[in-house]
Amino acid sequence: MRVIARKTLRGFWELHTDARESLQAWLSDAEHSSWRSPSDIKSKYRNASIISNNRVVFNIKGNTLRLVVMIKYESGIVFIRFIGSHEKYNKIDAATV
Repeated sequence: MRVIARKTLRGFWELHTDARESLQAWLSDAEHSSWRSPSDIKSKYRNASIISNNRVVFNIKGNTLRLVVMIKYESGIVFIRFIGSHEKYNKIDAATV
């Protein structure tokens, strides 16, 4: 998959160094994957939440962070839409962010 807005992840892990390893692992895995449907994601990430508008919510760093992405399955592109704590996640609409 081609990940768009890696800069967003990098900026987050530079501010929150304890999240660096988990985010880099997710990024590497995403870039080496070829997700063609939500079921492809669920087979690897059972705790991922598939929501509307092609959004997926991943639990990162032992479920202390939430990562929201939008996926264009047909073109193999993952757009980073949000990364933050559960508290900050609760303040957004993951389907429209």
